[in-house]
Amino acid sequence: MPQDRRPSFTRHHSQDMRSSAAPGGVEHAVRVDLDDLVCQMPEGPDRDAFSKEMDDFYRLFTRYLHEKKHSKPLDWEKVRGPKPEDVIAYGDLEAKELKDIKPLLNKLAVLKLNGGLGTTMGCVGPKSAIEVRDSQTFLDLTVQQIEYLNQVSDADVPLILMNSFNTDEDTKKIVQKYSAHNVNICTFNQSRYPRFKTDSNLPLARNPDNRPGFWYPPGHGDLYESFANSGLLEQLIKDGKEWVFVSNVDNLGATVDPAILQHMADTGAEFVMEVTDKTKADIKGGTIIDYDGQVRLLEIAQVPKAHVDDFKRVKKFKIFNTNNLWISLKAIKRLVESQKFDLDLIVNHKTTDDGTAVIQLETAVGAAIKHFTGSHGVNVPRSRFLPVKSTSDLFLVTSDLYLLENGQLLMNPKRTFKTVPVVKLGDHFKKVNDYLARFKTPPQILELDHLTVTGDVCFSSDVTLEGTVIIVANYGAHIDIPRGAILNDKVVSGDLRLLDH
Repeated sequence: MPQDRRPSFTRHHSQDMRSSAAPGGVEHAVRVDLDDLVCQMPEGPDRDAFSKEMDDFYRLFTRYLHEKKHSKPLDWEKVRGPKPEDVIAYGDLEAKELKDIKPLLNKLAVLKLNGGLGTTMGCVGPKSAIEVRDSQTFLDLTVQQIEYLNQVSDADVPLILMNSFNTDEDTKKIVQKYSAHNVNICTFNQSRYPRFKTDSNLPLARNPDNRPGFWYPPGHGDLYESFANSGLLEQLIKDGKEWVFVSNVDNLGATVDPAILQHMADTGAEFVMEVTDKTKADIKGGTIIDYDGQVRLLEIAQVPKAHVDDFKRVKKFKIFNTNNLWISLKAIKRLVESQKFDLDLIVNHKTTDDGTAVIQLETAVGAAIKHFTGSHGVNVPRSRFLPVKSTSDLFLVTSDLYLLENGQLLMNPKRTFKTVPVVKLGDHFKKVNDYLARFKTPPQILELDHLTVTGDVCFSSDVTLEGTVIIVANYGAHIDIPRGAILNDKVVSGDLRLLDH
């Protein structure tokens, strides 16, 4: 695999170069700093892998500097909705059963993006370890899905977890409990890149130690490089695998779909992105567009400010990316080796605990759609997009709205409408522990359309919510929803304290 190697410099030289203010000196100073970080590692495989990561980061960094000076904003006049052939309706695909496509399943691997922590919901450790249903975690349910898939098809589909340095150690301990399950689990780490200072553009880290706040995982667009660097991509190809199905570990709707896999085989497409219809809750989601005759993924961060409202309109951009992706393994290998992955940069501004302004350069895995041959979208049912990004999402997946079957969440057939209720839980419910403490049992919501809860509110057991329900406890007030209460198109406010007997 081609590598962008450069001479190493001594640490003394590195410190001299950090103050360089000559034109073009920033690139050289950063290269020197990166080589210095590599030199501090003991010789061996870990150092070689770290050196490759620093080379990959340097290419990303130099792109950032170049685009900062020379890139032109998106030409909104060239943005068009996708052509009919660019997004195919799921209903137009030929229905298939898992047991009917064993030969194709034996050429498939499933990869879950497992680099995120549960900090948004107040949890410590990998997000995949959060309990979401019947005391089972995202990872438990994912393993059940793959085990069931292998059982009914008599195939051998491996499960691959792309961890980050934040989740790797804990995840490796967790997966040991699945050793007796009928699923082969592999893990690899995405890259670890250095944050750099906003003012000087120089890396914050002065040594390769994993100090909190100095390093970051560079988004799931890093999948392609880190997958190849791990050696796992090459091994899967040698084992006869042809495709990988990629999805977020917190999306319990992202199961292996036999119709889409058959479609991949029939069309020879190297990349298929699952999209689904937008609702007002999805206005920020990336969407497939036709840009100057090319299929591309448009993210809200790329949209000129004057056109952001236009981008958010559901009528114009009707679909969004679920991040369920079907990709050819050989195509990934080809594009990585030729260094063709110039994914759109996401410039993420952060502030460290001591107030230092820093930048993280990230990329998104779906942005690679423009690099693959035959890329297109498949407009899938909403049931294939069930992410849990907040406790409001957790409220839905733990409710009677869904039934759990072989690790998969299925819409309860007793629900009259197949749409998902809009749920907005306030700050008192933001952390998982607080959320759990405020519900004695999950409410029954089969007939719920909309729920908004703000303030200090607690729900007793056997509560039923129907229609539109709004519950507001003002500052200093508290509301108890009593046992067995049925709220149908109700607005509840004020101060209400009840004792269950």
